[in-house]
Amino acid sequence: MSSDIHNQKILILDFGSQYTQLIARRVREAHVYCELHPFDMELADIKRFAPNGIILSGSPNSVYEEGAPSVAEELFELGVPVLGICYGMQLMSRHFGGEVVPAGKREFGHADLLAVGQPGPLFNSFYVDGKSPVWMSHGDHVSRVPDGFEVVAATTNAPVCAIQDVQRNLYGVQFHPEVNHTPRGEQLIDSFVRTICGCGGQWTPGRIIDDAVERIRQQVGSERVILGLSGGVDSSVAAALIHRAIGDQLTCVFVDNGLLRLGEGDQVMATFAENLGVKVLRVDAEERFLSALSGESDPEKKRKIIGGLFVDIFDEESNRIEDANWLAQGTIYPDVIESAGAKTGKAHNIKSHHNVGGLPDYMKLKLLEPLRELFKDEVRAIGEELGLPRQMVWRHPFPGPGLGVRILGEVKKEYADILRRADAIYIEELYSSGHYDKISQAFAVFLPVKSVGVMGDGRTYEYVVALRAVETKDFMTAGWYPMPYEDLARISGRIINEVKGINRVVYDISSKPPATIEWE
Repeated sequence: MSSDIHNQKILILDFGSQYTQLIARRVREAHVYCELHPFDMELADIKRFAPNGIILSGSPNSVYEEGAPSVAEELFELGVPVLGICYGMQLMSRHFGGEVVPAGKREFGHADLLAVGQPGPLFNSFYVDGKSPVWMSHGDHVSRVPDGFEVVAATTNAPVCAIQDVQRNLYGVQFHPEVNHTPRGEQLIDSFVRTICGCGGQWTPGRIIDDAVERIRQQVGSERVILGLSGGVDSSVAAALIHRAIGDQLTCVFVDNGLLRLGEGDQVMATFAENLGVKVLRVDAEERFLSALSGESDPEKKRKIIGGLFVDIFDEESNRIEDANWLAQGTIYPDVIESAGAKTGKAHNIKSHHNVGGLPDYMKLKLLEPLRELFKDEVRAIGEELGLPRQMVWRHPFPGPGLGVRILGEVKKEYADILRRADAIYIEELYSSGHYDKISQAFAVFLPVKSVGVMGDGRTYEYVVALRAVETKDFMTAGWYPMPYEDLARISGRIINEVKGINRVVYDISSKPPATIEWE
């Protein structure tokens, strides 16, 4: 890592907590680079990484269980500041001779943290009148504090809720400062990485762009790059970033599969080809996709048909671009983390990702992934810095198979056209009423069932659409958005009046879990 923005960095060791990625995001929000690695990272690799500080995550395990995850014994002797969170604090306590036992009363949820003695450098600006709300999630606690450590915080149920050994720069907290339910948690993490670890906050959108541009130019040289442009946030930002670095050496292939949102194809071309001057080849493939999907109702098979055909079409177009040596992808850091978890088997919530894992041998292209160090919010921030429209950069997620998985059952052009228009009205109303930016994801779903209705003096027998809107921080869990009745009435009225073929609108009030966000 030669660039200045990587010179100061934090290492996060993951013990399987559902919140570990949130720790990394909070460190990045403090404008400090960090990487997330498995708890059993080799000591030699840790030394090579040369972190300014180390954070130990939480875990679903107990430190006293046989085979419980641990770290290299010498980690605490490196002279590097260490912050243990929940399991991480218990692991540190046990390592130095303290005792960890099952708690008499487990704590899950809100608690008030109370200052004990002098707060020390970790808790500067954390308390108001000697206390601060925090989020707990533990069934064990430290019953005996190791020699050299002092207790600096407690709750009514946990007399040892934060410990420190300032001389050795070792700190532990029983609560989770990384979650939104700990309101001043980001200040605590900022104090650790900036004050205790001495990191200066070099990880900013402008510097990230400058660093990425330099690295792209070094990697690519005078060679040509192709990129599959979907119109989504990741591929759009990757395209804008690479174009800034190498200009006309980039060619984007935009496959219009007929399953996009209303006017999306024209919007992509206007943004990139007309406004930014990016070379974009637009492929009108609606008929091929609809033909391939004809008669298929199974959601997983639909996904595979759409994904496979996209690869085939992209490959056909790529072969027409002479001397292309690189394939660019919008892989982002969560994709890398989740795929690594799938390979090692250490992650509790894992998924494989289509952007990670290399290319088919026959493509013979080198892989360029300029966003692979970035979280989604960082990608959005640099997208704005690069001049992409805010509405494109901050719009809600859209599935790779597009409307193909928002049309339940068989996909037909008639259904896609109906859904496109209904969805466009829904999103337009969310923007105009001020709800859009409060919602994490909103969309319409086409239901292939007909219901009886009355329009004018006649009976109708037409289709149903469902509206979905959720609030979430991490998309692992989500709650349905409490849309005001008057807004729902207006949206429903517009859709039924303006979209021929729909006579009924329903609103989905299912949370995740047990439901999922998408219907298929």
